[in-house]
Amino acid sequence: MEGVPAGCVRIAAGRRTAVALAAYADDARAMLAAGSLYEAAAQAGDARPLEGRGVAYAIALPASGTRAVVRHNRHGGLFAPVTRDLFLPPTRAPYELRTAMRLTALGVPTPPVLMYGVERAGVAFRRADVVTREIESARDLSEYMSPAVSVAERDAAWAATRALLALMHAAGVRHHDLNVKNVLLAPSGGGLVAYVLDVDRVELGRAGDDRLHTANVRRLRRSARKWRDERGATYDERELAPLLAA
Repeated sequence: MEGVPAGCVRIAAGRRTAVALAAYADDARAMLAAGSLYEAAAQAGDARPLEGRGVAYAIALPASGTRAVVRHNRHGGLFAPVTRDLFLPPTRAPYELRTAMRLTALGVPTPPVLMYGVERAGVAFRRADVVTREIESARDLSEYMSPAVSVAERDAAWAATRALLALMHAAGVRHHDLNVKNVLLAPSGGGLVAYVLDVDRVELGRAGDDRLHTANVRRLRRSARKWRDERGATYDERELAPLLAA
């Protein structure tokens, strides 16, 4: 496992290890006592399942009571049925923690990673779980593309998304899987603020690099069009045009 970032601690329990922000060390210890972080979340009495690539769980952490989302890392893509949830060490989880810290320092909104856990799976492979702070009352961008959402609500969602893209551009952020499920929107000051999710797919390049911005926009537009064509999402093509100029 990689070195522990400043402000974090490592907790070991048999074949499982967690790295947590120091303030959540007791939460990590309590969860590892029940199994993996993901297993502990699934067993929590208040666990609320969240559908995605596999089920994630929204829970109150056992020691601090902090609202958090616990997910089990799984592969996507063509080989997902083969590779499933097995990763070569150190897995994506340490990178996600460090990247979330860097994005926060750069002013790009993303839910803080509170801890991650890694479990040995034989000699060569590992399984991993990641715990992030829950952004309450939030919905992802795909939900704002529902026919049930008003034009004003959808306009506010696109405006917040453009603001997020602008912050990512200024910071030199390239997200290789930027899609309508990876933009989370939460109420803030009478409007919405957008957060970028799944930051283990993020690279940090040169600040203000237009090529990175164009790649992010193209990826998001492709996802929006796919959501429209396959899921019946509602939006006007003109709503996508201002994204490139964000």
